[in-house]
Amino acid sequence: MYLRDIYAEHHIPTLRQFIRDNPLGIFTTAIPSPGNPLLQSSHIPWILDVADEASDTELGTLHGHMARANPQAKAIIESITSNPTENDNAPKLQEEVLILFDGPVHHYITPKFYTETKPATGKVVPTWNYAAVQVYGKATIYFDAKAQATADFLARQLPDLSQHAETHIMGYDKPWAVADAPAPYVELLKKAIIGIEVQITSMGGKFKMSQERVKGDRDGIIEGFEALGTETGMRMAEMVKETACRIGRRRSLAVNDRISSIGDEYFACGYQFLS
Repeated sequence: MYLRDIYAEHHIPTLRQFIRDNPLGIFTTAIPSPGNPLLQSSHIPWILDVADEASDTELGTLHGHMARANPQAKAIIESITSNPTENDNAPKLQEEVLILFDGPVHHYITPKFYTETKPATGKVVPTWNYAAVQVYGKATIYFDAKAQATADFLARQLPDLSQHAETHIMGYDKPWAVADAPAPYVELLKKAIIGIEVQITSMGGKFKMSQERVKGDRDGIIEGFEALGTETGMRMAEMVKETACRIGRRRSLAVNDRISSIGDEYFACGYQFLS
C-alpha cells in the first residue's frame, strides 16, 4: 500500500485500535504451489494481542483461524510439510504474510464537492476516500489436529475471538460464548480449521480523508456528504472533520513534544471514525 506522507498514519496505538475496531482482515500469502495460485487471499477475523497496552511501539501478535479446506490453507500446509522446521508442532511459514484491514466505510469523491477550487480554476478530478491498515509478519501455523500445541492455540483463540466480537463489535452485556455450544460439536469443528499466529514485523496506516485539500474544498466535501442523507455519507463527513482536526493539532505541536502529546489529540478531536 502506497503510504503518501500526507495520508500516512504511524501512531502505533491508533493502528492497533483500528484493527480491533475492524478485525476482519484480508490475509494474503505468496506461496509457490504446483496446484494453487501463487497469490491467495482470505477474509479472516483476527484477535490482536499486545503484552503492554501502554506501549507506543509494540506491534503485537495476531491470532486467527481458517478452514482447512481453503485452498490457501492447503498451500500453506504443503509449504510447511515440504520444508520442515525444528518445531513441527507449531511450524513457521517461510514466506512473509500480508494482512490488510479496511475501515468501516469508504466513498467516491466527486469534483463537485470541491466548492473552492472547482469554480476558481477547474483543476479538479475525482478520487476515493478510505482508511486502511496494512500489517506484515511471520506466521506460525497450527495445523496438526492431534498436536497439543494446536489444541492449546484454538482453545484460546476461539473464545477470545467470540468474546471480542460479542462485546466490542456487538456491544452485548451478555455475550454468547463458545462454551455455550456442545463440547463434542466444537471439537468436531476444530478439526476442520487451522490456527494462524502472525508475529507482526511492520505496520502502517493510510487515512485518506481529503486532508490535502484547502479548507473550502473540505467544507464542500463535508456538506456534500451530509447532503446525501445516508448513514455512509454522515460517517464519511465525520471522518473528514476528525482527520482535519487531528492534522491541525499535529501541526501545532512542537517537534519535541509530538510523541508525548499525540495520544491526547485524538480525544481532543473526538476521534470516532475508526469504528
